[in-house]
Amino acid sequence: MSSGIMDSDVTILDVLRKQGMLTVAELSGLLSVTGTAVRQRLTRLLAEGYIDRKAVRPERGRPFHQYSLTTKGRRRSGQNFADLAIVLWDEIRLIEDVEVQQGLMQRISRRLADMYTDRVQGQDMSQRLAALTELFADRRLPIHVDHSGELPVLSIEACPYPEIAEHDRSVCSMEKMLFSEVLGESVKLAECRLDGACSCTFQVTSTEIADTQLPIV
Repeated sequence: MSSGIMDSDVTILDVLRKQGMLTVAELSGLLSVTGTAVRQRLTRLLAEGYIDRKAVRPERGRPFHQYSLTTKGRRRSGQNFADLAIVLWDEIRLIEDVEVQQGLMQRISRRLADMYTDRVQGQDMSQRLAALTELFADRRLPIHVDHSGELPVLSIEACPYPEIAEHDRSVCSMEKMLFSEVLGESVKLAECRLDGACSCTFQVTSTEIADTQLPIV
């Protein structure tokens, strides 16, 4: 890679984005590699400015370091063209006519859904949810689908637009529109990271699938 980091380094960025601050030992366990290998990767990422290191001095035991993503690291791990997204979103928010603004957001959601339609196929909701999970995993945006309740709940473990969402929660509404379009069912935002939740969760609200037994994805 021209940035000076390797594919294995990007894996660490993805883990830190999902898990938050982690130690060398925790990364070693999650990645199933040695502590030495983890330290080598962290050294490269620190040098490139993708991660920060924080010293922790507990009351008992030896001091240790925790590692987390910088803004540069969040952008690199998601590969989501953050700069362009921020500029475009700012332009949308400058539209004074609320009806025009909401209409534009709806059209954007539909265009995104059209891009994903070929990969999110299935005769029932179970198949479409599995396809959606696979699609987002390929884009390094992991989704967990919980079928333990009456209706399935999607947990977005890594925000696709972290810089935007931190300042404007209306992007969550557009994401809700996108899921509704892709899945072909009504979806509501149940929990949001901006309100202190661990992840943003979206619940499929259609009662048509409530009686269908769905497997865990």
